Amino acid sequence: MHRPFSFYDVFKVDNYAILNFVMKICLDACCLNRPFDDQSQPRVHLEAEAILLILEKLRQREWHWIGSEILFHEIEQNPDLENRQRVLSLTSTATRVVEITDKLLACAEELENSGFDSYDAIHLASAEQGKVDAFLTTDDSIIKLANRKKLFAFRVDNPVKWLEEALK
Repeated sequence: MHRPFSFYDVFKVDNYAILNFVMKICLDACCLNRPFDDQSQPRVHLEAEAILLILEKLRQREWHWIGSEILFHEIEQNPDLENRQRVLSLTSTATRVVEITDKLLACAEELENSGFDSYDAIHLASAEQGKVDAFLTTDDSIIKLANRKKLFAFRVDNPVKWLEEALK
């Protein structure tokens, strides 16, 4: 069972404390690159539009983006300087950045032993440590493996599919 919300803001209205639950999501590098990919394929275009809408919700602080050191490291590895800078500019809306620790790496190693590649394992371990509600990726192999293994308390999904349900 996925937690619908796990983070909240508290604000006052007429001296009453109101809890405002905020969805916490994690985007991988595939998602952040999608708006800059060739948009001639319908799937790529649809995913890019979904990512742009998600980024807008994050900018408006309707949802919180939990980033990670591994995400920034992966973005920095992009040899295309212009694309790297565009993608890095998107990361400014991250609410929090999960640091890589020994505990996180131990968790990632377990995930690697379950079949995830090392980068994906560290991304997913970061999402777990960040207590996210959803980890979004356009990589079908991550989604299939995560859903088959059922190792996470959060949802691992494609941004289009996740957004369709999140906006209901």
